[in-house]
This record gives sequence, C-alpha cells and structure tokens, in this order.
Amino acid sequence: MSFFEVENLSVSYGHITALTDVSIQVEKGTVVSIIGSNGAGKSTLMNAVSGVIKKEKGKIRLEDTLLPSKAHKIVRSGIVQVPEGRRVFAGLTVTENLVMGGCRISASDARKKLPGMYELFPILGQRRNQMAGTLSGGEQQMLAIARGLMAEPKLLLLDEPSLGLAPIIVSQVFEIIKEINKQGITILLVEQNASKAMSVSDYTYVLENGHIAAQGPSKKLKNDDSIKKAYLGK
Repeated sequence: MSFFEVENLSVSYGHITALTDVSIQVEKGTVVSIIGSNGAGKSTLMNAVSGVIKKEKGKIRLEDTLLPSKAHKIVRSGIVQVPEGRRVFAGLTVTENLVMGGCRISASDARKKLPGMYELFPILGQRRNQMAGTLSGGEQQMLAIARGLMAEPKLLLLDEPSLGLAPIIVSQVFEIIKEINKQGITILLVEQNASKAMSVSDYTYVLENGHIAAQGPSKKLKNDDSIKKAYLGK
C-alpha cells in the first residue's frame, strides 16, 4: 500500500464531468507531479483531495486510512494545500499569516517554528512585520508555501506554484520545493510548467480531459517524444 493513494476518483460539476476514475499513488518522501493543459482537471483533483470540493465517487487514503470528507478534518489528518493564486491574508502581517497556518499545533508552538521558516525563506524574515497584501507576487507565493509548512504536513499539496510569476522567481520557488522535499516532506505538485515540474519530481502523471493519459518516472517521461511535443514545446 502506498503512503498516499487516490483510487477511481470521479468529480462532476452538475452535468459536466471533470474527473473520471482517476487513480494516483504517492510514495513517502517523494515529489509527484501532475501536469496537463488548462481545463484538464488538475486543480479539481487537488481540491477533491483537500475536501474543498465534493467527490462523486472514489477513495482517498493517507497511510492506509481513508480520509474524512470535511476539509478541516483532512488538514488535521496531515494533508495541507497551498492553493492556486496564493490567497494570503492580505490584511495580516507575514508573521500573523504564518501563525494562522499552524492550525494543527498550538499558537505558542507555531511561534517556535517561525525562526525555521525565516531561515528557509529569508525574505519573509525581512518582511515579517509587513502586511501580506503589500508583498510582491513571488513573496506572497513563498509566504503561502511557508504558511502551509507551519501545519507540519505529512503531505503538502502545491497547486500551480509558478502561476503568474517572473521566470527568475519561478526558479527560486522550485529550488525551495526541492529543499522542502530534502527535509523529508512528501509533495504532490500540480503545475502547468511541465518542464519545471518534471525537473523536481520523482514521478509524473499526465492528466488530459479528466483522465490519466500517461504516467511514469519523471526522467523517463521528460524524454518521451509525445510528452515533449505536447507539453515541453520540443
């Protein structure tokens, strides 16, 4: 049994089917990426895992235990999502955002984790008393990731972390993803930048029109001619 497993997941919005019988597995300590074009169902998959949207059918397990259906209970079980579009608390300071992220632990324990976050994200340490809404897009993305880490996740869901960021900032974000994984955190990554996603992940699933169209070790898929043509522009 895998550390994390999605089995035959289907999701519909009214009469529109977004996902059909999607199954994925994530081994402990790895990075698994899900790539695909806009509308393929990537964010729907993430939101179904985190309980933000309701699944039509299917089973989702973490450490061989079925996940509860409510989002707050899923967070308590150890799955934490860093949402697409960052969604920081604009009217709170960087520090306040981070403490809010430590929802699985006490506020005092959350504050003890702050030095480690500022070490991993030095720019956040420099901006600790600044309102989150005044940060740049890249800084907000780093804050969103750090806020997710404050909850001490067993599985971190990253939904489109490069969205809307300048190329140099995208590279920084993916270096941080590698560093987080080195620290032992298992990551499920949804990303439209297929090249970057496969460069940091161990295994990749390709999602097309709500179905898994291809899968395999990231290094192998990166050299697949059909994948290159469809997603890497080569």
